Amino acid sequence: MNVKEYIEKNRGRFQEELFSLIRIPSISSDPSHKNDMQECALRWKNLLLETGVDMAEVMPTSANPVVFASKVIDPSAPTVLVYGHYDVMPVEPLELWNTDPFEPVIQDGRLWARGADDDKGQSFLQVKAFEIALREKLLKCNVKFLFEGGEEIGSPGLEDFCLAHKDLLKSDIILVSDTSMVGADVPSITTGLRGLAYWEIEVTGPNRDLHSGIFGGAVANPINVLCKMIAGITDNDGHITIPGFYDDVEEVSAREREMLAAVPYSEDKYRESLDVKALFGEKGYSTLERTAIRPTFDVCGIWGGFTGEGSKTVLPSKAYAKVSCRLVPHQEHEKISGMFIDYINRIAPDYVRVKVTPMHGGEGYVCPIDLPAYKAAEKGYEDAFGKKPLAVRRGGSIPIIAAFEKVLGVKSILMGFGLESDATHSPNENMPIDIMDKGIEAIVGFYREYGR
Repeated sequence: MNVKEYIEKNRGRFQEELFSLIRIPSISSDPSHKNDMQECALRWKNLLLETGVDMAEVMPTSANPVVFASKVIDPSAPTVLVYGHYDVMPVEPLELWNTDPFEPVIQDGRLWARGADDDKGQSFLQVKAFEIALREKLLKCNVKFLFEGGEEIGSPGLEDFCLAHKDLLKSDIILVSDTSMVGADVPSITTGLRGLAYWEIEVTGPNRDLHSGIFGGAVANPINVLCKMIAGITDNDGHITIPGFYDDVEEVSAREREMLAAVPYSEDKYRESLDVKALFGEKGYSTLERTAIRPTFDVCGIWGGFTGEGSKTVLPSKAYAKVSCRLVPHQEHEKISGMFIDYINRIAPDYVRVKVTPMHGGEGYVCPIDLPAYKAAEKGYEDAFGKKPLAVRRGGSIPIIAAFEKVLGVKSILMGFGLESDATHSPNENMPIDIMDKGIEAIVGFYREYGR
């Protein structure tokens, strides 16, 4: 039976299996969902066993547990390690969802739910492709699975787990579906990821909230100060002003910039899809370059003072912000983190106290396109989508990918099938059913090619 026939014959079962994962609110950033993390890991274990692996178990880490499974076809054959994550982002603001985020709905040819794409949906594609390759006798390599429960919060405990279980995780290549494509009709393989550094800033002024009429003009407002400090981190040209920030930035070759420029792209459509009148970014670079090969600074959240209904004339005691930098290859996140903390402390005026807490981070990653595994993935996409995929760098971060290379000494092939319209990390996350089908076909194509 061909892949399309297999998918269609088993569509109802596939959907119920995926729905059973999605219904578990495995939000790693919220401690109240700790039991959900365990439940989701156990569900993955059972699904993997039903799929045909030789063994599967839930293993502890210093944070959330991981799911490990393996299937040995031939001890002398190469081994693929499939990585994914079962944790999801928070769902707020709930009022912007058109459906219950943890009750999957198929509508307008798409699956709507938190985790539909990132990363329960895409991990599921990997598992179902493995099932098909195994049962249709297309599998020519051994396969291991490693699914973690903390990717959305920086993969705490996973690098230590890898260090402690190097033999268990030994493989020839790592396969990951947690990235996106240029478009539904423009398949692409991600060959580069940006790194990440993330901080929380706390600014303290007076020892209590004050009456803004009595004290305003005499005491510095921590929110005003915080806003001024943050505003000064980038200049009018979108350039980050922290001294030394660009010292290790990789200058991408003219040839690679040409390849990126060849990606089908309409700035007008991009702008219109976001409902903004104009785009903004670092001067001297295209929009695609700004989101793929250049570092950035962004405020992810900011709060302080009175935010309730009505009005309260208060001069707040404290102000807070969560900020992040996307980093490019060769920028070390720990170095950047220390540089940022020193900078904020240096520019903070004497009339406030500042505390900067590093949250999490990771390095960028680049994959060569001449690897046999990359060629196998390329052929898989070509079979599924009818055209050769583009090799492109993407702007997102998966910090553990660089850690895999450092600890396990293995490269990762990023076979992602997400689209911009999937709204990952946002309300109304979704994934087109036809793209999910093609994703399964592409991964089966990889297995058909790899190891023979």
